[in-house]
Amino acid sequence: MELTSVLKFLENRSILVTGATGFLAKIFVEKILRVQPNVKKLYLILRAQDNKAALQRFNNEAVAKDLFKLLREKHGANLNTFISERTTIIPGDITFENLGVKDTNLVEEMWREVDVVVNLAATTNFDERYDVSLGLNTFGAINVLNFAKKCSKLKVLLHVSTAYVSGEKRGLILETPYNLGETLNGTSGLDIYTEKEVMEETLKQLRLEGSSQESITSAMKELGLQRARKYGWPNPYVFTKALAEMILGDLKEDVPLVIFRPTIVTSTLQDPFPGWVEGIRTIDSLAVGYGKGKLTCFLGDPEAIIDVIPADMVVNAMIVTMMAHADQRGSQIIYHVGTSVSNPVKFTCPRDYAFRYFKEHPWIDKQGKPVIVGKVDVLSSMDSFRRYMALRYMLPLKGLEILNTILCQFFQDKYSQLDRKIKFVMRLIDLYEPYLFFKGVYDDMNTEKLRRAAKESGIETDVFNFNPKSINWEDYFMNTHIPGVVKYVFK
Repeated sequence: MELTSVLKFLENRSILVTGATGFLAKIFVEKILRVQPNVKKLYLILRAQDNKAALQRFNNEAVAKDLFKLLREKHGANLNTFISERTTIIPGDITFENLGVKDTNLVEEMWREVDVVVNLAATTNFDERYDVSLGLNTFGAINVLNFAKKCSKLKVLLHVSTAYVSGEKRGLILETPYNLGETLNGTSGLDIYTEKEVMEETLKQLRLEGSSQESITSAMKELGLQRARKYGWPNPYVFTKALAEMILGDLKEDVPLVIFRPTIVTSTLQDPFPGWVEGIRTIDSLAVGYGKGKLTCFLGDPEAIIDVIPADMVVNAMIVTMMAHADQRGSQIIYHVGTSVSNPVKFTCPRDYAFRYFKEHPWIDKQGKPVIVGKVDVLSSMDSFRRYMALRYMLPLKGLEILNTILCQFFQDKYSQLDRKIKFVMRLIDLYEPYLFFKGVYDDMNTEKLRRAAKESGIETDVFNFNPKSINWEDYFMNTHIPGVVKYVFK
């Protein structure tokens, strides 16, 4: 594989990005604007009522963030002009035809001008309503593909999926596609359009019955879980992302298609600066709970590998793949972007690093007092977790229920509150159990080949570093990731 300059490839290109205010999308946009100011145009699609609301949302959720501080320092008062000359902020919605863009002149302009389409729009909620996850993650991806097919200058479509479309597979998980109708448990009959019919019929029936919005939401969440687990996937998020991969591979025709499967994406390693992160990710919720003294146990297999990858490495790899696979008509390639093979991290390492960090830098609570943390117990099986919950919470709840009955519902509010909390925790554990005891590692041979080709070709590997072997995990967690979570996520 011979590669040319990535910066040269980006020069004078027009790139369409969906989900433009998402975590990875913002890092992607900032990177391109910073390293290649001669990009022709970034068409950025995001959900908003109109052009004014779209621009305001992008400014508030992207440009105003620390993420853009290097661009702000470089351009000063001219930053807004610099960005506006190189971007078109578009209100849209990929669940609709033409990505929900109402301006027909703009649609035709994009069909004429766009060189690269990057689909980052998705819902990553494990407990999402089925109509929402299917509409956005699966049929939204089809709409993006159909739009890309109409782009006369299209060089490549980059679809960002997730490594966890693998479900609960064990061992070495390869960078191979899912064929249409393929399931993880061998159950036959999976059809994407049947899934849509089941979802629409269920929703129609709930509305005919006059169900409340709360009841509809609950029923649609349960439907998503049922449909996913019927075919071997643990939740509707990874199920609908897997369905998208299947249908894109089947319908792509001559579109050059890159499917990108990152693992757990964490704070930036170095670019634009170390430690930028947004929102509580799966692994960060443990650090937040632990630092605040609210985490009393740690559930998971101590010997398992947790696959995390800094966000800037994901974005760097995305940009290099755009260049590497441009104009390869009808091709499809899949990239795992993670660390479980190249530079693995044991599941207990983040816990140990958090203990050391918060012992040295305790969280200060609302009363101005430092929160003293200690080592937490590791519950290494679901049986041990259930015993822990029974002794610590279920028995007190049962006692409170009896007392509440004797005292004529005097403790009803307290009982209801505790009952809700326990049900919430058990629901979360049900959703996350497959990942807490995950036995797989992600082969990244395609990504490794790309890294080697980049190095051998002498392209800008210092600008677009995505080599996980370069990560010192102790230094990253202690001096970059946890401080970043404290700064940007702790509330």
